[in-house]
Formats: sequence, C-alpha cells, structure tokens
Amino acid sequence: MTVDAPAKPTANPNAPFYRLGGAPVFEAICNRFYDLMEQDPAYAELRAMHAPDLAPMRESLPKFLAGWAGGPRDWFEANPGRCMMSIHKPFTITKDTAGQWAEAMERAIADVAPEPADMAKAMGEVLGDLARGMGR
Repeated sequence: MTVDAPAKPTANPNAPFYRLGGAPVFEAICNRFYDLMEQDPAYAELRAMHAPDLAPMRESLPKFLAGWAGGPRDWFEANPGRCMMSIHKPFTITKDTAGQWAEAMERAIADVAPEPADMAKAMGEVLGDLARGMGR
C-alpha cells in the first residue's frame, strides 16, 4: 500500500496576495519601500539599523509578505518557527524607527497603488500597526 503525500493547499483567489496582484505587486511594494529607506533622509535612522547591502532583504520581505497575505508560504517553509518578532529581537527598535518603518511601508503601498485600493490601504495600516507595536 502506498500513501500519497498530502496535497498542497490550493491558492485562494480571494486572499489579499492574489487580489492585490500577486508576486509582482508585492515585489514592487518592497522595492519601493527599500528605495525610500535608502533615498529619503526621513528614514536615515531606520536605514542605519540595516546591513549595508539591502539585496537579501529586498528578496526576503516580499516572500514574507506573500505568505502573510495568503499567498505562497515559501518564506515560512524556509524559516520554520521564525517570525518577524523573533528576527528583529536582537535589534533595539525605538518608537521612532518603528514609525519610520510604518510610514515608509504605507508610502510604498500608496506609491505602487495596487487595486483594490481599500484593501491595499488596509494592508498598509495593519503592517504599520504591527511595526509600531515593535517599538520600545
């Protein structure tokens, strides 16, 4: 008797990840986010907390957000037991830097302007709240 591996869950087309445009949109949001962090002096303190090379984060964050928003869970499968809180625990995240992260992400989402706009705005607000909650 053979036992088949459990089937991978099928994509839910109503999940925010798919409704907002999938991987290309999430990649565009994250690239805009890191561009803002690198180019806008308002985010200098936040930028200083990160490694000199943002390329690994530019690759990782869209995958994390994809799984978080109901899309492919590749990031979570590659990082079992890890979450944003555990990854950021070694860093001193002040209320100011948490606010900078939230503002930059909300701006990035607004600049990319995925549709439906109300869902995109809500995603930015939730991510902003999560970031601000990490500030000490």
